[in-house]
Amino acid sequence: MTKLSHINEKGEAHMVDVGAKAVTHRAARAEGFISMEAATLALVEKGEAKKGDVLATARIAGIMAAKRCHDLIPLCHQLPITKATVEFEISRDPVGIHVATEVRCTGQTGVEMEALTAASLACLTIYDMLKAVQKDMEIGPVRLLEKSGGRSGHFVAAKRGGKA
Repeated sequence: MTKLSHINEKGEAHMVDVGAKAVTHRAARAEGFISMEAATLALVEKGEAKKGDVLATARIAGIMAAKRCHDLIPLCHQLPITKATVEFEISRDPVGIHVATEVRCTGQTGVEMEALTAASLACLTIYDMLKAVQKDMEIGPVRLLEKSGGRSGHFVAAKRGGKA
Protein backbone atom coordinates (compact mmCIF):
# COMPACT_ATOMS: atom_id res chain seq x y z
CA MET A 1 0.00 0.00 0.00
CA THR A 2 1.26 3.47 -0.90
CA LYS A 3 2.11 5.70 2.05
CA LEU A 4 0.28 9.03 2.04
CA SER A 5 2.78 11.88 2.15
CA HIS A 6 0.48 14.23 4.07
CA ILE A 7 0.08 11.78 6.97
CA ASN A 8 2.92 11.54 9.51
CA GLU A 9 4.01 8.47 11.49
CA LYS A 10 1.38 9.28 14.16
CA GLY A 11 -1.42 9.32 11.57
CA GLU A 12 -1.77 13.12 11.73
CA ALA A 13 -2.13 15.43 8.76
CA HIS A 14 0.95 17.58 8.19
CA MET A 15 2.51 19.76 5.52
CA VAL A 16 5.18 17.90 3.57
CA ASP A 17 8.72 19.32 3.80
CA VAL A 18 9.75 19.91 0.19
CA GLY A 19 13.03 21.62 1.13
CA ALA A 20 15.22 18.75 -0.08
CA LYS A 21 13.43 18.38 -3.43
CA ALA A 22 15.07 19.63 -6.60
CA VAL A 23 13.87 22.91 -8.07
CA THR A 24 12.40 22.04 -11.45
CA HIS A 25 9.98 23.48 -13.97
CA ARG A 26 6.47 22.33 -13.02
CA ALA A 27 3.34 22.57 -15.14
CA ALA A 28 -0.21 21.31 -14.91
CA ARG A 29 -3.33 21.53 -17.03
CA ALA A 30 -6.86 20.89 -15.77
CA GLU A 31 -10.38 21.15 -17.09
CA GLY A 32 -13.90 21.65 -15.86
CA PHE A 33 -17.34 21.90 -17.40
CA ILE A 34 -20.52 23.71 -16.46
CA SER A 35 -23.69 22.59 -18.17
CA MET A 36 -26.65 24.90 -18.66
CA GLU A 37 -29.68 25.51 -20.81
CA ALA A 38 -29.21 26.94 -24.30
CA ALA A 39 -30.99 30.16 -23.31
CA THR A 40 -28.55 30.69 -20.43
CA LEU A 41 -25.57 30.07 -22.70
CA ALA A 42 -27.00 32.57 -25.19
CA LEU A 43 -26.85 35.27 -22.49
CA VAL A 44 -23.13 34.60 -22.09
CA GLU A 45 -22.50 34.67 -25.83
CA LYS A 46 -24.47 37.90 -26.34
CA GLY A 47 -22.92 39.58 -23.30
CA GLU A 48 -26.36 40.11 -21.78
CA ALA A 49 -25.88 38.61 -18.31
CA LYS A 50 -27.11 41.12 -15.70
CA LYS A 51 -23.95 40.81 -13.58
CA GLY A 52 -21.66 41.67 -16.50
CA ASP A 53 -19.05 39.87 -18.57
CA VAL A 54 -19.32 36.28 -17.35
CA LEU A 55 -16.20 34.87 -18.97
CA ALA A 56 -13.93 37.82 -18.15
CA THR A 57 -14.99 37.62 -14.51
CA ALA A 58 -14.55 33.83 -14.43
CA ARG A 59 -11.09 34.13 -16.02
CA ILE A 60 -9.91 36.55 -13.34
CA ALA A 61 -11.45 34.36 -10.61
CA GLY A 62 -9.63 31.29 -11.96
CA ILE A 63 -6.29 33.07 -12.11
CA MET A 64 -6.77 34.44 -8.59
CA ALA A 65 -7.73 30.95 -7.37
CA ALA A 66 -4.49 29.48 -8.75
CA LYS A 67 -2.49 32.20 -7.01
CA ARG A 68 -4.33 31.72 -3.70
CA CYS A 69 -4.66 27.93 -3.69
CA HIS A 70 -2.50 27.70 -0.56
CA ASP A 71 -5.09 29.82 1.28
CA LEU A 72 -7.92 27.49 0.27
CA ILE A 73 -6.42 24.00 0.62
CA PRO A 74 -4.86 23.55 4.05
CA LEU A 75 -1.71 21.56 3.21
CA CYS A 76 -0.77 23.23 -0.10
CA HIS A 77 2.46 25.18 -0.31
CA GLN A 78 2.57 28.77 -1.48
CA LEU A 79 4.21 28.64 -4.90
CA PRO A 80 5.94 31.20 -7.11
CA ILE A 81 3.54 30.83 -10.05
CA THR A 82 4.99 32.06 -13.32
CA LYS A 83 1.92 31.46 -15.49
CA ALA A 84 -1.79 30.92 -14.91
CA THR A 85 -4.26 30.84 -17.79
CA VAL A 86 -7.96 30.15 -18.00
CA GLU A 87 -9.59 29.56 -21.38
CA PHE A 88 -13.21 28.88 -22.32
CA GLU A 89 -14.88 26.95 -25.11
CA ILE A 90 -18.60 27.15 -25.77
CA SER A 91 -20.17 23.71 -26.20
CA ARG A 92 -23.44 22.92 -27.97
CA ASP A 93 -23.51 19.20 -27.19
CA PRO A 94 -23.61 19.04 -24.26
CA VAL A 95 -24.71 22.65 -23.80
CA GLY A 96 -22.36 24.55 -21.53
CA ILE A 97 -18.89 25.97 -21.14
CA HIS A 98 -15.66 23.97 -21.09
CA VAL A 99 -12.96 25.53 -18.90
CA ALA A 100 -9.27 24.77 -19.53
CA THR A 101 -6.53 25.95 -17.18
CA GLU A 102 -2.76 25.87 -17.19
CA VAL A 103 -0.42 26.76 -14.33
CA ARG A 104 3.39 26.83 -14.31
CA CYS A 105 6.13 27.50 -11.80
CA THR A 106 9.74 26.73 -11.09
CA GLY A 107 9.80 25.18 -7.68
CA GLN A 108 10.02 22.17 -5.40
CA THR A 109 6.44 20.93 -5.64
CA GLY A 110 3.85 20.62 -8.38
CA VAL A 111 1.02 22.89 -9.46
CA GLU A 112 -1.72 20.29 -9.97
CA MET A 113 -3.86 21.68 -7.14
CA GLU A 114 -3.49 25.19 -8.50
CA ALA A 115 -4.70 24.15 -11.97
CA LEU A 116 -7.62 22.18 -10.49
CA THR A 117 -8.55 25.03 -8.17
CA ALA A 118 -8.48 27.49 -11.08
CA ALA A 119 -10.83 25.28 -13.12
CA SER A 120 -13.17 24.77 -10.17
CA LEU A 121 -13.37 28.45 -9.24
CA ALA A 122 -13.86 29.54 -12.84
CA CYS A 123 -16.85 27.16 -13.05
CA LEU A 124 -18.19 28.38 -9.71
CA THR A 125 -17.89 31.98 -10.86
CA ILE A 126 -19.81 31.23 -14.05
CA TYR A 127 -22.50 29.68 -11.85
CA ASP A 128 -22.56 32.75 -9.60
CA MET A 129 -22.83 35.12 -12.56
CA LEU A 130 -25.79 33.18 -14.01
CA LYS A 131 -27.63 31.75 -10.99
CA ALA A 132 -30.38 34.38 -11.18
CA VAL A 133 -31.32 32.95 -14.57
CA GLN A 134 -30.77 29.23 -13.94
CA LYS A 135 -30.24 27.53 -10.60
CA ASP A 136 -29.93 23.94 -11.86
CA MET A 137 -26.66 24.34 -13.77
CA GLU A 138 -24.26 21.48 -13.09
CA ILE A 139 -20.50 21.60 -12.62
CA GLY A 140 -18.33 18.63 -13.50
CA PRO A 141 -16.31 16.80 -14.16
CA VAL A 142 -13.26 18.73 -13.00
CA ARG A 143 -10.05 16.80 -13.59
CA LEU A 144 -6.31 16.97 -14.06
CA LEU A 145 -5.35 16.64 -17.73
CA GLU A 146 -1.58 16.74 -17.53
CA LYS A 147 1.28 17.45 -15.17
CA SER A 148 5.00 17.58 -15.71
CA GLY A 149 8.08 18.12 -13.60
CA GLY A 150 9.16 16.59 -10.35
CA ARG A 151 10.00 13.11 -9.17
CA SER A 152 6.73 11.48 -10.24
CA GLY A 153 7.36 12.49 -13.85
CA HIS A 154 4.95 13.25 -16.64
CA PHE A 155 1.24 12.36 -16.40
CA VAL A 156 -1.34 12.63 -19.16
CA ALA A 157 -4.98 11.74 -18.48
CA ALA A 158 -6.82 9.35 -20.75
CA LYS A 159 -9.06 11.07 -23.29
CA ARG A 160 -12.68 11.33 -22.30
CA GLY A 161 -15.56 13.01 -24.07
CA GLY A 162 -13.38 14.28 -26.90
CA LYS A 163 -11.25 16.46 -24.61
CA ALA A 164 -7.76 16.05 -23.16
